[in-house]
Amino acid sequence: MSRTANTTAQDFVPFATAALDFHRALNLPSGPLVTTREELDALHAHLVSLHELLDAHSARTGRLVPAEGDQLHNARTLVWHAAEHLHTAYHAAPRPDSGEVPDLKACQPGLPEGAPERTICQRHQRAAHLVRRRTTPADLRTPFTGLIRR
Repeated sequence: MSRTANTTAQDFVPFATAALDFHRALNLPSGPLVTTREELDALHAHLVSLHELLDAHSARTGRLVPAEGDQLHNARTLVWHAAEHLHTAYHAAPRPDSGEVPDLKACQPGLPEGAPERTICQRHQRAAHLVRRRTTPADLRTPFTGLIRR
């Protein structure tokens, strides 16, 4: 029995990478100087999906190859930190209609601005629930040093 994934299945990760590269090449050189809330929301969705993919790989691989599983676990944690920073950046970005910068605590009660503006908060809270279940507080606070946890 092979430990590696089936190579006959379609691998869509390279397409996601190419789409991000294409987006950057088309939109950033001539785009706005400030990142929009819509783009921050889309990037957050991308990172949360990447976090879930790494979580699945980490859980499966860690049982068979613990050293590789540890590295995937660390990568998953770093991606979560990046998603948290994007969520914070979203709240620091001005609203498109008024230019007002909302308070970070505004997302805690739910959807104060109404959908879809705060779907990023719902997504972030769902992902945070997974993070709390599968990651220790020490893992989230400790900077990654590259040292093996075993």
